[in-house]
Amino acid sequence: MEFRIDSGALTEAVAWAARVLPARSPVPVLGGLLLEATADGRLGVSGLDYEASARTEADAEVLGEGRALVLGRRLLDICKVLPPGPVECAVDGARLSVTGGGARFGLSLLPLDDYPDRPALPALRGEVDAAAFAAAVGHVAVAAGRDDALPVLTGIRLGLDGATMTLAATDRYRYAVRTLEWKPAADASGEALDVVVPARRLSEVARSFTGAGRVRLALDGGSLGFESGGMRTTTRLLDGRLPRHDKLFALGEHAVAVTGRAPLVEAVKRVAVVAEGDSPVQLAFDGTTVHLQAGYEDDVASQRLPAALTGADAMTVAFNPGYLLDALGSFDAPELSLRLLGPGQRALITDATDGGEGTHRHLLMSVKPLV
Repeated sequence: MEFRIDSGALTEAVAWAARVLPARSPVPVLGGLLLEATADGRLGVSGLDYEASARTEADAEVLGEGRALVLGRRLLDICKVLPPGPVECAVDGARLSVTGGGARFGLSLLPLDDYPDRPALPALRGEVDAAAFAAAVGHVAVAAGRDDALPVLTGIRLGLDGATMTLAATDRYRYAVRTLEWKPAADASGEALDVVVPARRLSEVARSFTGAGRVRLALDGGSLGFESGGMRTTTRLLDGRLPRHDKLFALGEHAVAVTGRAPLVEAVKRVAVVAEGDSPVQLAFDGTTVHLQAGYEDDVASQRLPAALTGADAMTVAFNPGYLLDALGSFDAPELSLRLLGPGQRALITDATDGGEGTHRHLLMSVKPLV
């Protein structure tokens, strides 16, 4: 195998495929990247483990077809320090040589016979705008759990029903939901689908496709795949289902507070500097303002902001400051609506312009207010 390629193109392809490589693996070849040079002037770069796979292609001047398996992270380290310009790569005995700009590197080859077959892309289900999908995943991923003892809560629910895609995540203390339009494939089954995808993997995949225009989505009973512009990736699905959000989001009689998002974010950050451990940030609404307060005894902080409250003369709630900032930061709207049941109860945050039934909603459990 021998080919020439621009160092920037090689680095981009290697970095994209290396995202799925395991940090540690009892199977050494799973730390490898498979390079495939073909007669049509394409270089394929693939990586996989038992959880996910990735493959991308780049234009190359192929002088000799072939395949080579090398340590992926070592190859990525080499690519990052290559001088700009053309790079020549060739298999030389039991090594892959990488030469460019006067620099030369040699990498030991891994045994190709031990490398697993790349998983096939699942059945095509449709396509979605890549940038909108990445934004939607980012909106809900903040609510996904981090405790691996409850694997399903570390995932993002992906529901497909007609032309609507629903993304949702919860760690039991908060619940984020985002809906967006997508285009089902003409020959795809009209059956609604509901699966759970690892949040970290889905976030990485969504970000990597942001500039791809539209991305095709493929799904079967055990894996989810994405494909666009010569890039394709798969990831396994999690077993189980997330709890449904419908009843949780039905608040019944409640008060509504409307305030500016950016000023509220800055105020929460400001007063939270004195909040230690599980100490909450308190929001006291009085009809025309919200008084934020955090801390106890001598170490206290407070700030007052404009806010309109309807449905009650006054309302005081308190939140974990980290959870509150995650929720507020996931929105883009200039003004937010906080639908409040009262202290220690659920609070629903939405864009203030969508009437509470918009595409992005974030539910938080409030905690005991300061005394």
